[in-house]
Amino acid sequence: MAPRKRLFTEEDHDPMAMLTNLFDVAMVFALALMVALVTRFDMNEIFSQDDYTVVKNPGTEQMEIITKKGDKIEKYTPSDDSSGGGARGKRVGTAYQLPSGEIIYVPE
Repeated sequence: MAPRKRLFTEEDHDPMAMLTNLFDVAMVFALALMVALVTRFDMNEIFSQDDYTVVKNPGTEQMEIITKKGDKIEKYTPSDDSSGGGARGKRVGTAYQLPSGEIIYVPE
């Protein structure tokens, strides 16, 4: 056998090949998990071109308002302190919509 052919026999194994396969499996799992979460929580609007507004935890101290306009996504978190430079605010009342479609604002 030539010296060059002796270096690459079928008995040689690459120890990093198994690590590469584990990385591939982890990437497929992560992608499947993201798709499952998007479909489970009905967040399909994130991938659309339409503008939208999402209110998380409405009426609580942890309330967040997420707005998408074009490619820009803004997150607004109301709080009691006014030192946020326009990015923060506080709850000042409640709005109710009547069956007729009229909206009534009740200050606190």
